[in-house]
Amino acid sequence: MNLDVVNSQNEKVGTLDVSDDLFGGRIKDHLVWESVVHANAAERRGTHMTKTRGLVSGTGKKPWRQKGTGRARVGEARNPLWRKGGTVFGPQPRSYDFRVPKKVERGALRAALAARLQEQAVVVVDQLAVETIKTKAAVEMLKRLGVTGKGLLVDVKLDEKLALAVRNIDGVRPVETGHLTARDLAGGGRIVVTRAALERLQEVLG
Repeated sequence: MNLDVVNSQNEKVGTLDVSDDLFGGRIKDHLVWESVVHANAAERRGTHMTKTRGLVSGTGKKPWRQKGTGRARVGEARNPLWRKGGTVFGPQPRSYDFRVPKKVERGALRAALAARLQEQAVVVVDQLAVETIKTKAAVEMLKRLGVTGKGLLVDVKLDEKLALAVRNIDGVRPVETGHLTARDLAGGGRIVVTRAALERLQEVLG
């Protein structure tokens, strides 16, 4: 598979060979799904909490004696059966993160990238950089590359000026190859990746 390499003016400056063994086979959607679920779960705050009978305010004194009153036996006013009592088995602070094997993550990244390549949603550029930290200049460059809405900018190491220039553009997010996930690629929009970044991804995923 040959991909055209363009410059910031969207002019062809070369080609790049992409391995058919990596990105030309059957796309394993279930790996992408598992990776996306893991990424979403890891970002959950998990700070929900209910008060147990040991945390609600109130006295711990026994309301009345155990026998002889004709009423049901009660140990304290904070018991879960009473109004304003504690909650039984309510949610407590926890982490929703879970472990995903590295092979699954790599397979998901490979499948997501292959899907976007087959959709022709990937633009390969020789470099991603701007001369000045101006949002207007970044918008014009992205527009020439076909990014008018959501977009993902992928490079081995992000250009600092570019990262500052695009931070106010809604829907456009720069990311380095070392932090790229299947959820980033599957999130829709156009993907602009440098030649060096795509070569690095081929090396890692191979």
